[in-house]
Amino acid sequence: MVQHRPVSAAHRLLSLDIVLALLALAGGLRVLYLAAPSPALPAEAATVAHAYALGNLTTFADAGGAGVSPFGWLQLAAATMVSDAFDRSATALAAVRETVLVAALAGTVLAWVLARRLGLTRWAAAAAVLLVAASPLALGVQRLVVVEHLAVVWALGALALITRRRARIRHDVAAAGCLLAAVLTSPLALFFLPAAGWLLVRRAPVRAALVAVLLNLGLGIAFGPAAGVLRPHLAAATRPSVADWAALDPVWVALSVVALVAALAVRTVRPLASTGLLLAATLLVPGVPDTAVLALLVPVTPLLLAGVAQAAVRRHAPARHGFATARSAPADHGDTSREGRPNVAFGALNAPKAAFGAFNATKATLGRWNRATHTTTPHPTHRESTDQPGQAEASPSAAPHLARHSHTTRRRAAPAAAAAVLVAAIAVSWSTGFPSLRPAVDRGGPLASARDWLRANASGSRLLVDDAAWAELANAGWPTGMLAPPAACTTGCPPAEWAVFGNDGPGLRKRYPALDGAFAGAGATAVFGSGDTRVTVWRLGLPPPDPAAPPEAPARAHAGEALTASARITLTPDAAAVLRKGDADPRLIATIAALAAIQPVAVAAFPEVPGEDAAGQPRRRVLFTGGEGGTTAFYTGQRDLFRPASVVHTAGGVLVTYPLFAPPGLLVPVSSR
Repeated sequence: MVQHRPVSAAHRLLSLDIVLALLALAGGLRVLYLAAPSPALPAEAATVAHAYALGNLTTFADAGGAGVSPFGWLQLAAATMVSDAFDRSATALAAVRETVLVAALAGTVLAWVLARRLGLTRWAAAAAVLLVAASPLALGVQRLVVVEHLAVVWALGALALITRRRARIRHDVAAAGCLLAAVLTSPLALFFLPAAGWLLVRRAPVRAALVAVLLNLGLGIAFGPAAGVLRPHLAAATRPSVADWAALDPVWVALSVVALVAALAVRTVRPLASTGLLLAATLLVPGVPDTAVLALLVPVTPLLLAGVAQAAVRRHAPARHGFATARSAPADHGDTSREGRPNVAFGALNAPKAAFGAFNATKATLGRWNRATHTTTPHPTHRESTDQPGQAEASPSAAPHLARHSHTTRRRAAPAAAAAVLVAAIAVSWSTGFPSLRPAVDRGGPLASARDWLRANASGSRLLVDDAAWAELANAGWPTGMLAPPAACTTGCPPAEWAVFGNDGPGLRKRYPALDGAFAGAGATAVFGSGDTRVTVWRLGLPPPDPAAPPEAPARAHAGEALTASARITLTPDAAAVLRKGDADPRLIATIAALAAIQPVAVAAFPEVPGEDAAGQPRRRVLFTGGEGGTTAFYTGQRDLFRPASVVHTAGGVLVTYPLFAPPGLLVPVSSR
């Protein structure tokens, strides 16, 4: 039996250095883009809410369309509990995305291991993992909370166990368990079974039968008696689509399409190519979520691309001597375990051929040397000798040698030129993809701002919330019994005072007619963010406006103009502009006029309450400078309608804040003046 050459300590350290460098790159980029706001996935919020509910032993029903994966939710919940992510992170979404980040790093390591065990060289494996680690498309997909990221880690782990050199039965049993876990996490992981079976049959058909029996037994239980608890379902197809993701890295997408087809001609990666083609074909099936499929494809296609590139380079690389061809050729003709070395049986069969070829090559070389040493020297009267006596005569075999040297140079230059072109194209593609991700400086985002606003203004109230707001507010300590998700409005909504919905609010109101009825008489009170990340806080049950009542905005503007003309009131330009536009709360206008009758007043600003300007609410805070003692005594002594919510001494002066919703009729209408 031919023994594999031992790996030197230097090679092991080099591999470890490469893996650690790639992990650092992958982890750093994913942390940087962890809170990137787009592309956004609507179903992500429901997965986060389910993970929180399982981890805190509470119940949650999503609005529908987010898919079902009890085993995937359980994995996310367990990971967040072990890492205490919900208590450490700025938002519930960021907490679960941490787990997805760890899964992406685990997938990076497993992709390296699988590449090496499939026969890719150290540098080909590094190039494949580098594509996964740094591609904008991979960064965008792998930051989203989808259970397919967990499924692909299980699948890659199974393939790494199957391709293990000198694998034992326990490794095959573990591989069957990993495949079962992958399928229970996402049904799309079934497409990894052809690759696993192919690799097992190559190595040991009896072991393949054992794995098939174990896997079928597990699937039969999971999809049979335990189907109500374990059976997963795919999410509905929503944006982003394949075209949206392809815009982040079009060159990688084009190379992946080529690699999926070309890899069928490369024996080392042909089983993996079958899985890749099946997954790519599901992108054409209506109703299948594109993001879920790409989450499984992202770690696979770079391995195929690296395998195809390695085979192409070896095909065009010239042999340096007789034994070079014998060592490099079997890379595409037999199973390999390390850097393209052939398997034992194939190497044993080819050994006599290689020895005989080497003997013939040596014999031919000796014959040429013998003829060269016994060749008769040309007569000096020849023109070539007499015209250039100082120049040596060219050998008869010089022209063929020069031709072979030129052909060898061209064959060596072709792969290098192709690699340079590919690197330049990928660099251009990445230069356009990275700006599209736009890493967010604010780790909280609009939903965290809405959470803080509700804590300050609606603490203890009953809320109607969407899936994302449910997870965020429950994680912030809001009692889950006072949070009603859209699924609770199937027949009728429970009583609530406020509602918090994102950009999906109109769609949910159409799906749940009872929810739309709860918004009768609702008014937008605070708005955070914009576009797809917009979050609106609604006050429910407001009294309908009196159609006979005069509008309040002109009255506020008229009274504010009068305050700016008073000699006893000093205003900064920004504060005066707020009064003239009628953007100040009528209670502030009335109390500032009353305070000016007692003492001179200096107003520095009317600070905005975050989110309320976008909802059209008047400014209900004012910052006074000078005369702080009298100002504090005046406002703390107010009663009933004019009693402020808080009077606080700050470094800039006295900050007075009134509660929401001033009663109508505090100012005299302009028409009656």
